[in-house]
Amino acid sequence: MYPVLFRIGPFTLHTYGVFIAMAFLSAIALALREARKEGEDANKILDLCFYMLVAAIVGSRILYVLINWSTFRHDPFEIVRIWHGGLVFYGGFIGALITALWYMRRKGLPLLKTADIMAPYIAFGQFVGRIGCFFAGCCYGKTCDLPWAVIFTHPESLAPKGVPLHPTQLYSSLNGLFIFFVLVGIRRIKGFEGQIFWTYVLLYGVTRSIIEHFRGDERGMFVEGMFSTSQLIGLIMAVIAIAMMIILRRRKGPTAHL
Repeated sequence: MYPVLFRIGPFTLHTYGVFIAMAFLSAIALALREARKEGEDANKILDLCFYMLVAAIVGSRILYVLINWSTFRHDPFEIVRIWHGGLVFYGGFIGALITALWYMRRKGLPLLKTADIMAPYIAFGQFVGRIGCFFAGCCYGKTCDLPWAVIFTHPESLAPKGVPLHPTQLYSSLNGLFIFFVLVGIRRIKGFEGQIFWTYVLLYGVTRSIIEHFRGDERGMFVEGMFSTSQLIGLIMAVIAIAMMIILRRRKGPTAHL
């Protein structure tokens, strides 16, 4: 669509980068507001968000590079050009999760309560960030003849040009918004700490696996081509999420506040 907002001399402002920045900033602002309402230390939450942000960018890029190594091995400098697109959510999620566990243990933040505070705004950040993917043309879909198919024509778009494609970026964006509203609704009836976070993991794992069927870019296939990398990780995480919610529900009470 519009990969570049504008150029001034050697400076180029990429639409993808703008939306990724908006996604992180909006998610952090909303998480801080919620943390204050829940009586948590906003400064600790802000520091946590910063560490998670760095870990998410690094982790998501590393996984993307590993999946598409054949593209990068001939031009290693392309690895750092993230404005060209190429961030795999689950790489960022795993990196941010490991970093968050380390930080919360170190600072004495309640793990499950803090995770419940953050989860809805991770989904909201995905809603905003995936719009950047749409403008850049990355994460594009398979060809289709549906009424809502999109045709990319910009010469710098990362999607195939001139053919109707599933707007999988918008599917993912709307999916993030859907999950956000579900999690906000669950907050009112939450029965145990960790319920919101693990519901997010479950919903995202299942819905991402469905959206993957419509993706047309290189996915990195496993199990004789049956599953993409993100599908496999998503399904594993969904199973883990179900198991964790069963365990936490049974342990409901003081012992669930890990």
